[in-house]
Amino acid sequence: MATTEARPHGRVITGRIGDPQEGVRQPEPIVLPDAAWLFSRTADRLVALADGHVMGDWLRFMARLARAQQAAVTAMPPVAPSAVADAVAACMPPLAAGAHRRDPAWRSGLAALLDRPGEDALPAQAVEVIAWLRRADAAALEELADGYLGGRPPGGQAGAALYVAASLQAYFSRLAASLPVDQLRLLPQRGRCPVCGAAPVAGVITAAGNAPGVRYLRCGLCATEWNHVRAVCIGCGESGGLALHAIDGSGGAVKAETCDACRGYAKMLYQASDMQVDPIADDLASLGLDLLVSEAGWSRHAPNPLVLSG
Repeated sequence: MATTEARPHGRVITGRIGDPQEGVRQPEPIVLPDAAWLFSRTADRLVALADGHVMGDWLRFMARLARAQQAAVTAMPPVAPSAVADAVAACMPPLAAGAHRRDPAWRSGLAALLDRPGEDALPAQAVEVIAWLRRADAAALEELADGYLGGRPPGGQAGAALYVAASLQAYFSRLAASLPVDQLRLLPQRGRCPVCGAAPVAGVITAAGNAPGVRYLRCGLCATEWNHVRAVCIGCGESGGLALHAIDGSGGAVKAETCDACRGYAKMLYQASDMQVDPIADDLASLGLDLLVSEAGWSRHAPNPLVLSG
């Protein structure tokens, strides 16, 4: 059992992190998203997790949003990424939010997304937000997008920011899917996405494929996955003082990896406990674990982008 100064109490169980890399051979360093099914899979997982969940209605709402994101991916006109080789040579992510010139195609995706929410099942506030977004001009939408990508969610417009964030996820994931993976390289900052530079929403510990038992981090913006050594904090890089926390009786598919060095934590999903885990869906369905771990004194390295925005 791990020892920490401020361990979550009550329903949380804790265990020491070992050395799971033993015997693992040559995992793929970077795995680009498959935009053809990415959000549909998240939606299916959210529906499954909603059954009997205390936040079931909200998870089903997020499932409808994920299906709308899939429609947005399909509706966006093709966008050709540029200067990939130059960015990689400079150790920069080719789709970095601060340098990437956003194509207006993302707004086409937003329009498609807003046409698919199932408004008859939405609360009145959400219907009002959708109506406002449909009336908003390009400048207002771009300002919202800049705020989201710059980590500045606009005050008083959280509802609108949620839909803008969802559309940007669709845009960046589709763009990432079209990149030449053989030209990409991991960044010196291993805890950042090699494609867009964003933070990971969660990590997945594999249980199948060519390299079972390795960890892949999933980008919260473009859905790229990249290999990251285990038993090392993804925030500060320290290897001492790491521990895993899970809610007792949860099955162990979702755990919080805490670091005593930086007092940060990140969600880790274990396929060995559930092969259907999905970084976005399972993170949203385990917000209770976030509450317990944060109450014990750890701060999350990076929040789920949809929770941050909405």
